[in-house]
Formats: sequence, C-alpha cells, structure tokens
Amino acid sequence: MTFGKRLAFLVFLDSFTVVAAIYLSYFMINPAKELLNPAIIISSVVLLAAHHIFASLYKLYVKAWEYASIKELLAIFYAVSFSAFTTGVFQQVAYQDVYVRILLITWLIHMVLICGTRFCWRIFRDVYYRNASDKKRTLIIGAGMTGTMVARQLMNNRNTNLLPVAFLDDDKKKQNLQIFGLAVAGGIEAIEEACSKLSIETIILAIPSLDKMALNTIYSNCEKINVKVLTIPKMEDIMLGKVSSNEFRDVKVEDLLGREPVELDIEGITETISEKTILVTGAGGSIGSEICRQICRFSPSKIILLGHGENSIYQIDMELRSKLQNEIEIIPVIADIQDRNRIFEIMQEYKPYVVYHAAAHKHVPLMEYNPREAVKNNIFGTKNVAEAADTFGVNTFVLISSDKAVNPPNVMGATKRFAEMMIQHLSQKSSTKFVAVRFGNVLGSRGSVIPLFKKQIQSGGPVTVTHPEMTRYFMTIPEASRLVIQAGSLARGGEIFVLDMGEPVKIVDLAENLIKLSGYTTKEIGMNFSGLRPGEKMYEELLNENEVHSKQIFPKIHIGKAALINEEILLDFMKDFYVLEEGEIRDRLLDMANNRINVTTAV
Repeated sequence: MTFGKRLAFLVFLDSFTVVAAIYLSYFMINPAKELLNPAIIISSVVLLAAHHIFASLYKLYVKAWEYASIKELLAIFYAVSFSAFTTGVFQQVAYQDVYVRILLITWLIHMVLICGTRFCWRIFRDVYYRNASDKKRTLIIGAGMTGTMVARQLMNNRNTNLLPVAFLDDDKKKQNLQIFGLAVAGGIEAIEEACSKLSIETIILAIPSLDKMALNTIYSNCEKINVKVLTIPKMEDIMLGKVSSNEFRDVKVEDLLGREPVELDIEGITETISEKTILVTGAGGSIGSEICRQICRFSPSKIILLGHGENSIYQIDMELRSKLQNEIEIIPVIADIQDRNRIFEIMQEYKPYVVYHAAAHKHVPLMEYNPREAVKNNIFGTKNVAEAADTFGVNTFVLISSDKAVNPPNVMGATKRFAEMMIQHLSQKSSTKFVAVRFGNVLGSRGSVIPLFKKQIQSGGPVTVTHPEMTRYFMTIPEASRLVIQAGSLARGGEIFVLDMGEPVKIVDLAENLIKLSGYTTKEIGMNFSGLRPGEKMYEELLNENEVHSKQIFPKIHIGKAALINEEILLDFMKDFYVLEEGEIRDRLLDMANNRINVTTAV
C-alpha cells in the first residue's frame, strides 16, 4: 500500500471510529432519545475535527504501527484525550453545559477503538512472525541491554530468517520471567537442555563482556548439539561504522583464540598524537592501515599515509576520508622506503611529530629465497626512514618489529633484529626517541595462516599444517596496533617493548577450530603435515631469557634489555652488502642477529 492510500485509509477509518464512539456513548446513556439531535451532530463534527488535528500533531497517520509500542500508545492517549477536552470546551461555550457522562464514555470507546485498529497491525505481524515456518528458531544468550536489543531488532525485522524464542541468562532475578513475550529459560549452563526442548537451530551470543574462556565453553557445548552459533559485532566495529548492530556474524577463530584487550593510557596517547602530524609507513598493509584507523580516534591534525602500493594506499585513504568527513587532513603519499632522497623530501616537507614504521617484507620462506631484497627493504629502508626522522627532528620513531627477531634462524627475523639494533644505536646520539615493538603473529592479516586455511577448506581440503607440535603467539590486528600506539606514548628512547602475549597456540589447534567453525569435521576436510619450511622455527620467542625485565611498565607490556653489537660491524655489513653473495649475506646476518660476534653490554 502506497503512503497516499495508507493515509486516506487511516483518515477514513478514524472518521468512522470517532462518529461511532460518540453515537455509541449517546445511545448507551439515552437509548430512547433522538440520535439526530443537533447538539450531538455538532459535537460529533467538533470531536472529529479535533481528532484529526491532534492525530496529525502526534503523528498517528505516519507511524509504522506494525512496530507499535508504549510510545505509540501514549501518542494515542494524548490525541484522544485532547480531542475530548476540546469538545468539552466547545460544549461549555456553545451550550453552557458539558455532557460529562457522554464525553467520558466517548473517550473510553474512542480510546479502545483507535488502539484496536492500530495495534491489530502489530498483533497480526507478531502472530504471523511467530508462526513463520521458514524462520530458524533462535536462542539468545544474554537477557541484558544488548540481548533485549537483539530480540527487538529480530522481532521488528521482516527480512531476517531468525525467530527468537527464548533467552538464557545467569542473572537469577531474570530467570523464569518473560521479556517481549520470550521466556528467560535458565542460565547459560542450560544450553543443551534449552536447545533440545525448544528445537533451537541458531544461538546468538549477546554478551559483549563475555570472556574468551566462557566463549570457548559455550562454543564447545554448542558443537555437541550441532547448533549454529552467531555473535554480535564488536563495539569498536559498530562505533567505527564498519557494521551495524544487527549484523550478526559467525563466531570466528579470532574470537576463540584472541586475548582480552589491553587497556590503553588514553591521556598519554592523546598528548602524543592530538593535534600532531603523524606519518605511517606501510600504511596500506594490515598493521599499518589499522594503526591509521586507531590514530584517528585521537584527533591528529594530519595523517601521512606512506606506502609503495598504490591500490592499498588508495583503499585506506578512501576509507578514512569517508568516515572522517574532512575532520582530519589525510595525505596519501606513494613512495618506496628504499628511495633515500624521496624519504628525506617527505620528512622535510611534512615534519611529522611521530613516525610509525610498519613498512617491511615479513614473509619468512620468501625472504629465505630473497635475502638481498629483505636486507634492502627491512634494513636499508628502515635506515632511510630512521635517519630522516633524526635529521628533521621527529619526536618519536616507533619500529614495528617481530617475535621472529629473537634468536632468528631466518633472514626475515635477522633483518628485524638488525633494524632493532640500528635504531638503538641511533637513539644514543639523537634527540628523537627511537623504540621498537615486538609482537607475535596477527590474526586476519594478509600474511596470516588463516586465509590459507580458509582457502583450503573452501576447496574441500586437506588443510596443510607444517608440524603437529608447531606453536605460535597470536594477537588481533587491533590489539597489535593499539600496542604500537601505546609504545609511542611510553617511549623514552632505545626501548624494545614486548607484549605479554600469554600462552602460545598450537597451529594444529588453530586449523581444527577453523574447520569446525566452517561447519565441517576434521575427517571431512582432512589434515596433512608438510614439515617445516625454510627458515621456520618450531617455537617462537618474544625475548631471550637474558633479555627479560620481569616487571611490566604498563599492563601486559614489558621492556626488553637486548644486547647490542658494535655499531662498526653493522656499518661494515652495509658497506660490503652489494659485493656479497646471497649465501654470505644470510650467514653474516644470522651471526650478527644472534650476537655471535663482538657482543657489547646489554642496554
């Protein structure tokens, strides 16, 4: 029904309702009297006119009555009451008398009929909705503010295929009560029983504060009864505009393996970033782009998005512009960090206050095959950016390092350790505060193992794991990015910051969880073990035993005390680099990174 037809229908229906109300009330008080009494006719016209005026004022003709609630009921009450009051005033002026009993009964009938004609739309929708056979019976975990919001959205959304039938909540005060007509059927421990009794097909986790251990427990219970599990979007994604609150998603492996987020020192970060010019290298990459998103929360004056790949820089540039609406000046810069002159030009032109250096080659096996390129990008590129930062008075330089820089058996890790030592030496003679941040693998990055596993699962398997005992530390991209930003605010110069990443995760467990989350079993997909690839370690470390400061300088953040090599050895390697064979490059890198030559005292 079009809006015009709908409006005409409601006006006609209300007109009939008003006339019926006043004549029914008159007949109930004086059944023997003449119904065509002039006073009654005139009062009917006044009441009808008043009703349409107040119905328009309270928007009774433009509300979506299939979603009516208490607010709409109050609107009807005010419109009907003021209509009756206006009619009473007219009767007092015209006839010096008010037909009180008739007006009271008219008000009551008027109210009942208007509510009935409006709320029948809501009743029909709810009855039709609840009896819809094509909708999946859904159990909502959590009957708090978020859970009730989810239930309301599902009940009001015609296009969803989810039918909420009950809640579960550990709050005993809510149990056995009903919310929106849905029973709170017990605590979270009653998942299996509730799913069996209510024929549940889908579960929605609607508890934002749910910790990882509880999530794993719930998911394990759901696996036993073959029920699909969905969760609400993260609050940060909703606030950043990435998703809306009713876009439910599957539980991801990141949810099961992720850690509780690090609480940030907002005041310290704001002081470092707010109203400052910030430069991010590798701004189009997984970590670099997320650093840019997080930085925007602290209102810098400018963000310089520096990257070598035009497509990735274009994407993050467009994303930030669409969200920020010109609140922050965004400057995309295409440049190669190996181009020393270009890097110095950029640093001189924009004079950033903080530089986050995320640009690097990070793929371990590829860098084993291409050690020369790893050195050119990760060492010479870092040297260019760092020395430009020193030359043009950057306040803080933050190097994104890796857990692979600890006892590195591979070229990629060795170049990262070399870069750490290089900025530590530079920090000793510069006014710029140079620091490095080490962390483990990030879930969801382009180089992460998860996209590979997903592709293998989509192809029907098998999933390829290098070794059943291989472990890695994992963290989410937003958490890693927050750590980098936090480190910048804590920098005093020369530190290597390390996140307390908890317990390492077996890659085979990661693969099994991903298979289950994709709706398969390990028997259906299969799993092969291919053996370690060139340069890979069985176990990763974040610090050597002699590098660890046990005391945290910030919740979940340590400072390492890594040993330094004589600076002349680093410089000699860079001088000899272009005449060395690739095998010699690899050997000398690993010797230096593992402190096998001329180690000085720790810093």
